[in-house]
Amino acid sequence: MSRLFQDGIAPRAKLAVAGLIAAALVGFSAIVEVPESQQAVVMWLGDPVRVINRYKPGVDYGNTGAGLSLRVPFLETLVRVDRRVLNLDMERQQVNSSDQQRLEVDAYARFRIIDPVKMVRTAGTSERVQEQLQPILTSVLRQGLASYTFQSLLTPERGVMMEQIRKALDLEAREYGAQIIDVRIKRADLPDGTPLERAYARMEAAREQEATTIRAMGQKQAQIIRADAEATAAKTYAEAYGKDPSFYDFYRAMESYRTTFANPANKSSTTIVLTPDNDYLRQFRNQKGQ
Repeated sequence: MSRLFQDGIAPRAKLAVAGLIAAALVGFSAIVEVPESQQAVVMWLGDPVRVINRYKPGVDYGNTGAGLSLRVPFLETLVRVDRRVLNLDMERQQVNSSDQQRLEVDAYARFRIIDPVKMVRTAGTSERVQEQLQPILTSVLRQGLASYTFQSLLTPERGVMMEQIRKALDLEAREYGAQIIDVRIKRADLPDGTPLERAYARMEAAREQEATTIRAMGQKQAQIIRADAEATAAKTYAEAYGKDPSFYDFYRAMESYRTTFANPANKSSTTIVLTPDNDYLRQFRNQKGQ
């Protein structure tokens, strides 16, 4: 009996166990997990056939299709592609502006893979896309800065320039299944030495010219305001003199006395000698015409 068990049942049981184990392994290999941060291109014998968790604008996390999926073991393979926003750093480059200024520019771009199938066919991986886009970013940035002056980089016009550069780079990135979200210049400096000193001198001269113009306009406005005020005062004096000549004469005399005798600037060792019947002092005598 034991010999029969060893020769027949035991080997078949071992084969069954091995078959179950193999089936379990095949079943487990058919299940793949794709997290929210990734999208997976399913390849059938090297040819992309579908995408798991494809990026879709405006779709909230949890509704994208991430999680567990099935594939055909050994015939279907997965190429995982990042769904997150990726950075593309440009090495520090020297470019020329439209006013022939040499600039040391440090820039970067932010992009996302929106067509993973095209990316797999053209580049293969996200890292390869970065390698392809880096020289394109440098070229587009050179062309963009060549149309603007160095001073425009310090004004709101810089935003318009960067949007044009982003659109130009985005056209190239679409060929690799990527979308350029933003392009920024981290630093744009003049090289050390004579070019930098000349640029500072031009900027200083421009600011001095602007300040001179502002001062001249201010002086012009002040003269106009002063002239209008003097004309209004003269008109007021004339109207007062016409209504009450004696009061106007008294007022003018008091103003003259204050300027002559009460002005702190006139307080010195100088002595003014006048006769009591001098016409200039008639308001002190409380008599008119004497």
